Amino acid sequence: MDTFGMSCVKYLLFVFNLFFAISGIVLFTVGILIQQKYNYDYSQFIDEKMFTAPMLLIIAGVIVFVVASFGCCGAIKESNFILITYAILLFLIFNLEVAGGISGYLMKEDIHDMLQERMNSSMLKYNTSPEITKPWNVLQYDLRCCGVESKDDWLIVYPNGTIPHSCCQQLAINEICTSQDASPTGCLSSLKDVLETYIIWVGGFALGVAFVQLIGVLFACCLAYSIRQGYQTV
Repeated sequence: MDTFGMSCVKYLLFVFNLFFAISGIVLFTVGILIQQKYNYDYSQFIDEKMFTAPMLLIIAGVIVFVVASFGCCGAIKESNFILITYAILLFLIFNLEVAGGISGYLMKEDIHDMLQERMNSSMLKYNTSPEITKPWNVLQYDLRCCGVESKDDWLIVYPNGTIPHSCCQQLAINEICTSQDASPTGCLSSLKDVLETYIIWVGGFALGVAFVQLIGVLFACCLAYSIRQGYQTV
C-alpha cells in the first residue's frame, strides 16, 4: 500500500475509534439507566438473571471505550503490535456482544412465566410488606395498569371491593378506588411489553455495535500489514 493509502487507512481508523469510543459511552449509559429502572421500579417482579443484560452493557461499555482508546494510540503511533492486539481484542468483544445479544433475545421466552409467578406471589404481601407495596404502586401508576391479569386479581387481597389507589390514576388522593374506576389493563402484559422492549434495544444495539466493530478489525489489519511491509522494505 502506498503512503497516501496508508495515511487514509490510519486516519479512517482514528476517526472510527472516536465513534467507537462514543458507542462505548452510550452502551455504558444505557446499561446504567436500565439497571436503575430494574433496581428501583421492577426489582420485586423480575429474577436476578434479568439484571445480567444491563450489567453486561455496562461492562462492555467500559471495555469498548478502553479498547477504542488503545486503537487510537495504535493508529497514531503506527505500532504493528498495538494494532494486531487491538484487532484481536475487537474480535473477542465482537463474539461476546453477539453471544450477549442472542441470549438477550432468547430470554424473552421466559418473561411471561417469570412475571406471572413473582407478581402473583408478591400481591399477597401487598398489605404486609412496604418493600412490596411501593413497587406495586409505582408499577400500576406508571404503566396505567391494575392487578396481574386484571383488576379483579385484587379481590383476593381486598374482598370488600376497594383496591389500591394506584389503580385509579384519575382519582384524587382522598377518593376511594374501586374496580369500577380502576384501569382495565393488567400489569403482567404491560410490564412484559416494557421488558421485551428493553431486551430488543439491548440486543439490537449490542449486535449493531458488534458488526460495526468488524470494520475496525479490517482497518487495523490493513494498517498493521502496511506498517510491516514498510519495515520489510526498509
